[in-house]
Amino acid sequence: MADEEIVVYDEVEIEDMTFDETLQIFHYPCPCGDRFQIALADLMDESTDIAVCPSCSLMIRVIFDQENLPRPPEDEEEEAAPEPAEQPQQVPIAA
Repeated sequence: MADEEIVVYDEVEIEDMTFDETLQIFHYPCPCGDRFQIALADLMDESTDIAVCPSCSLMIRVIFDQENLPRPPEDEEEEAAPEPAEQPQQVPIAA
């Protein structure tokens, strides 16, 4: 089957979208009143650049540079909180 061209409502720069850090999702207002949304993980693994509106059939293409995407929280926590060094156990000494 040949690749089908996806018809999008618009092309939007990622800088014009709102990023929800808790949900790790980018949002953009849809004409229907809801919001287009696309997960950061989808953009990072390059599986899609199409944001969809959950309330209607419209889709937008997100224009972005891979290296400018926010880093996932797992990577930030690993760098910010290095593993604690093993502390020697204190041994009580009888007097």
